[in-house]
Amino acid sequence: MMKTSKASTTKLRANNLEIAMTILQLSVACVVNVETIRYYQREKLLNTPKREFGSIRRYGAVELSCLLFIKRAQTIGFSLTEISLLLKLAEGEHCAETKMLAEKKLVAIKQKVADLLSIKSSLEKLISACRKGKGGCGCPIIDSLVGGERTLS
Repeated sequence: MMKTSKASTTKLRANNLEIAMTILQLSVACVVNVETIRYYQREKLLNTPKREFGSIRRYGAVELSCLLFIKRAQTIGFSLTEISLLLKLAEGEHCAETKMLAEKKLVAIKQKVADLLSIKSSLEKLISACRKGKGGCGCPIIDSLVGGERTLS
């Protein structure tokens, strides 16, 4: 679970006058589905607040901050497994480990971009070949897929 520093928690509380939200209010505040919050709780990414006797769970500044952290990390490409590690690293001074994880992620993203550019090039060649095809000669795209070729590289 993400533990925010006292300073950041105090700042959140000062801005929000001691947050006490229902799961629905938390989901609206973070623009996520209620089931997504429950999933994060099952996966131990997000704390599940205790239920007061005869009451519903109330989510505070720590849960809000953690959920926003998860969403921001997803936005820049981290998987939930990686986010779990980042949350653990956030509990202390682990900048070197965090940097190493980010560098590994960047290498993976660069490889994905290269793969996508290769796919884009292949599709452009197939589409171009399709335009040049003569009526009744078949479709170069379908022929490529049926023939099991790697496309026109």
